Amino acid sequence: MTIRVIIVDDQAMVRAGFAALLSAQADIDVVGEAPDGALGIEVSRRTHPDVVLMDVRMPEMDGLAAARALLDPPVGVVHRPKVLMLTTFDVDDYVYEALRAGASGFLLKDAPPADLISAVRVVAAGEALLAPSVTRRLIADFAQQRPAPRRNRSLRLKGLTPRETEVLELIARGLSNQEIAGRLVLAEQTVKTHIGRVLAKLQLRDRAQAVIFAYESGLVAPGS
Repeated sequence: MTIRVIIVDDQAMVRAGFAALLSAQADIDVVGEAPDGALGIEVSRRTHPDVVLMDVRMPEMDGLAAARALLDPPVGVVHRPKVLMLTTFDVDDYVYEALRAGASGFLLKDAPPADLISAVRVVAAGEALLAPSVTRRLIADFAQQRPAPRRNRSLRLKGLTPRETEVLELIARGLSNQEIAGRLVLAEQTVKTHIGRVLAKLQLRDRAQAVIFAYESGLVAPGS
């Protein structure tokens, strides 16, 4: 199955470089480009990509506003792509807000080419790009600015079993499925099953939103 991708970035050289790299992959097809968020939305609605690579800071409409529009479309628009945010900064409040809006993760623009290719495949498969330690720093940094847990989210935690709560906490601490399996002495497939149930019960899209939820509900405290 070919992964359809569009690239939204205000720098033509960045778009051209990313497009050339991704198009060289047998399983990735770059179906469009745009220099700002507003045009990115138009291209996405027209081409129906699986993944949108979205720059954070752009003129006309920034990546955060565009991500929100794509992930929470108006009535009548069915297509919702996965959104992978691109940034030049390792800690960026725009990226945090994008994760809360439903983006599947973020990637630094100066990441190695192999990381970009892998990121597109990971996000297209429905996973969240949360492995880099910088992501944990970003989430902890901004969660620290929101010390009061959101009551409705705290109440929703009560619907989880003790094991599911434990798995959610480990996800929020940045552990991979394999690491969670080792920590809890479970089969990796069992961990995947628990994660699926956590996402379904809490009505979350992916791991990225699960991490945000864990912090905002008070389950995990920054620095704990």
